Amino acid sequence: MTILITGATGQFGNAVVRYVLDRTDEQVIVSVRSPEKFDVDGVEVRQGDFDKPETLDFRGADKLLIVSADAHDPAVRIQQHSNAIAKAAEHGVGHIFYTSLVDADTSPAGVAVVHKATEEAVRATGITYTFLRNSMYHENYLGALAGDVVAVSTKDGRVASAARDDYALAAAVALTTEGHENQTYELTGSTSWSFPEVAGDRFQDVSDEDLIAAGVPPFVVGFFKEIRDGVYAEVRPDLEKLIGRPTRPITV
Repeated sequence: MTILITGATGQFGNAVVRYVLDRTDEQVIVSVRSPEKFDVDGVEVRQGDFDKPETLDFRGADKLLIVSADAHDPAVRIQQHSNAIAKAAEHGVGHIFYTSLVDADTSPAGVAVVHKATEEAVRATGITYTFLRNSMYHENYLGALAGDVVAVSTKDGRVASAARDDYALAAAVALTTEGHENQTYELTGSTSWSFPEVAGDRFQDVSDEDLIAAGVPPFVVGFFKEIRDGVYAEVRPDLEKLIGRPTRPITV
């Protein structure tokens, strides 16, 4: 059994690789844009760029983890994923795992369009799939929670986020165990939290307009609105089941 992981120089992908190596003696390959940035021993490294499909080499992979790209333009991300999926089909990959978004097919989140389109493209190949629909990372919010004043427009909206490392462990478990064929996992933290709860007396309720006037990027303000609207509030059991324990709570 050969496991191939993309995006392995990123924090999430790198953690997945390390967890996979801890869990199996099977061959592990990574496909990365910049091989010189990959720092894990005992792994075959292939150079590959989602923007240049001719560079992608997924030959010999029984299981392929496509870690979602991080381009800001949704059309670019969809094309990058499409390139990887087409190459997986061309090279006879047996099983595609994809890091998607919680409720990708129904979510009103702005980024959902990318993940819905990617899931549809994977299904269209007829290749066995597993969709790891990650909710938000704790790490996305630590900067906003770190200041003396936590001025956000989330009000008391809740977030069922989890640590990046917990999502990485879940991906590694799915890659190294059986029974995940054509499954979709909705992955969230074991509990939810709100900015007023975590920030306490430091919390300051402001408007979206206040944040934009202060120079906060619109996409960040958009995330706060999604939290306010309850987009990421629902707690699901799948992540806890995969990793075999409750997820770690957010701490600042």
